[in-house]
Amino acid sequence: MEPEKPEQSEEEGFVHPDAAMDAALNWFFTLQAEPDDRQLRTAFEAWRQADAANARAFATVAEAWELPEMDVVAGEVAVRAGHVAPDRKPVAIDGRRPKRRGWNRAALAAAAAIVIAVGIQQYPALMLRWQADYITATGMRDEIMLPDGSRMVLNTASAVALDFEGGRRTVSLLGGEAFFNVVPDPARPFTVAAAFSSVEVKGTAFSVRTENDQDIVVLEHGHVDVTRQAAPVEKVALEPGESVKATETRFSAVEKTDAATALAWLKGRVIFRDRPFGDVVQEIGRYYSPPVIFANTRLRQMRINGNYRLDDPERAIRSLATAAGASVTRLPGGILILR
Repeated sequence: MEPEKPEQSEEEGFVHPDAAMDAALNWFFTLQAEPDDRQLRTAFEAWRQADAANARAFATVAEAWELPEMDVVAGEVAVRAGHVAPDRKPVAIDGRRPKRRGWNRAALAAAAAIVIAVGIQQYPALMLRWQADYITATGMRDEIMLPDGSRMVLNTASAVALDFEGGRRTVSLLGGEAFFNVVPDPARPFTVAAAFSSVEVKGTAFSVRTENDQDIVVLEHGHVDVTRQAAPVEKVALEPGESVKATETRFSAVEKTDAATALAWLKGRVIFRDRPFGDVVQEIGRYYSPPVIFANTRLRQMRINGNYRLDDPERAIRSLATAAGASVTRLPGGILILR
């Protein structure tokens, strides 16, 4: 088991190439965020003891950082702020006090990874709040009338900045997903700039979603031109019921898309057909803040169908788990373990 990573967003950011090390880094910061959660520590211990590679990875992280804020006490993690509880003596992961020694190559690599992870986990939310004109929390949606009369709907965990000065009609999608129903104005194009793409329209309805390493544009009606930020001369034209993905290096092929399914979130629903269980839980997890942990990795590959409300994502996850023959354990804080 390991704590589910945020949707980077998501906000998705650094992923260590070694799966065990990536999980160890994620546990490191999850435990620091919830220092008093004994159930979380129990889940951590289950993960650490499940595989020797997990224990080695976390020990490397602990050694590399020298854990000035975190001590491993009698097999459990105790997070502290410059002190140790008087009745507990900090020991190493294996119960022995570590020898101090110089940083080796692996330790330096782990330390660098931790520094990167700290920045990724702590700064994006602050930066979004500083830059955004509108922002939604996890599980929330918001409908906004823009200065030109166009309608914008922000999906869960999304943020935008507006520029309607001097005749401009520009929206920067800083994170998440947004739908736009644009008031026609041939003299003033309406532009949405995302991480890897820019969408220009005169008057139409479409959505833009930015995630880990791509933007996804879905056209409901009208016409849009999509360009890549890294190569503005590259352009893709979409017709109703089409979508395209843009990355830093390329466009995907234009695909036919069921707009009613892709935009079901506007009506507070999520619809999927023949999708892996893991992908569906990740999608619903955009609306559910606590981690969802797969204790049985085979569950991730099961193909399922469904149409669920998003106003109770935990109930949706539980219903999906039942359909897949899985059990759900709920830990304090809403952490769900599927097995």
